[in-house]
Amino acid sequence: MSESGSPSPDVSAFDALPEHEAAMLLETCCGASAWIHAMVVRRPFGTLHVMLETAGEVWWSLGPDDWREAFDHHPRIGEAAAAVPQGERSRAWSSDEQRGTSVASADVRQTLAEGNREYERRFGHIYLVCATGRSAEDLLATLRTRLTNDPATELRVAAGEQAKVTRLRLEKMFGVPPARPDR
Repeated sequence: MSESGSPSPDVSAFDALPEHEAAMLLETCCGASAWIHAMVVRRPFGTLHVMLETAGEVWWSLGPDDWREAFDHHPRIGEAAAAVPQGERSRAWSSDEQRGTSVASADVRQTLAEGNREYERRFGHIYLVCATGRSAEDLLATLRTRLTNDPATELRVAAGEQAKVTRLRLEKMFGVPPARPDR
């Protein structure tokens, strides 16, 4: 059950892991340390459904500093490296989630990079969006729309996107085929 190529654990096996191993797996899904700690202490989950419900409840009980901590564990849209070093599984998942940006034209990638910088200046954190199954052009259009939000609204929107990413990654960790989340 290492972060590299080991098979995905089932929920009962996850529930039985030592705390530090469970925390390492959870960190691949969400980098907020308060979320990780709360999830570890709430075990056993018994089923993936209970785990996913708990993950959402814990996430929305956290505050803005915790949300920003989680955001720092993601690379900017169109980039490979996050502000906080990622493990192998997290890097692979980020790359797969952002697959649509890798086939974009140089102009679109450049415009995304400029948009990322403008977003960070305006809001103080990276543009966090659930990119799974989305094209670079779609992500750029969403970025432009979200730049019109006020900071408090945008922080909540970004937190909602992180919740989607976390859920998708938990499902991947337990072998559920990825589906495109609602926007």
